[in-house]
Amino acid sequence: MSESKFVKGMIVGAITGAGLSLLDRATREDVKYKLKNVSYDVKYYSKNREDLKLKIQETADKFQTVYNQFTQDAQYITGKVEEIKTLSPQVKTLVTDTKDAFVQSKEEYKTIVKNEEDDFEMPVLPEHVYDEKKFS
Repeated sequence: MSESKFVKGMIVGAITGAGLSLLDRATREDVKYKLKNVSYDVKYYSKNREDLKLKIQETADKFQTVYNQFTQDAQYITGKVEEIKTLSPQVKTLVTDTKDAFVQSKEEYKTIVKNEEDDFEMPVLPEHVYDEKKFS
């Protein structure tokens, strides 16, 4: 019983809303114009059924073309996703190997630099280079 009230309330609300919107002059003119166009189209297509069939066929062809293109695109994307899935383990292995190589190289560079620092001795400059009179 409450469903019946709900549906009735929706219908009454829709009619009330439509009536209130028709209080605006521009809205009334627009509705009249659209109703005349629809009326003209109905009369025209009732007399020229072949034109209606052609228009419906053209619309159906457009939808079919869009559907076919969408299907092809979906298949292409699905193929690329599968390709990425198969490449992911290979790429992961490559990245891991590259990281390990860099870590190993880093350690080798540290030992090389440390050994060179140990071998490097600061040259001893003659005393006259440090003479305070030259700097003042």
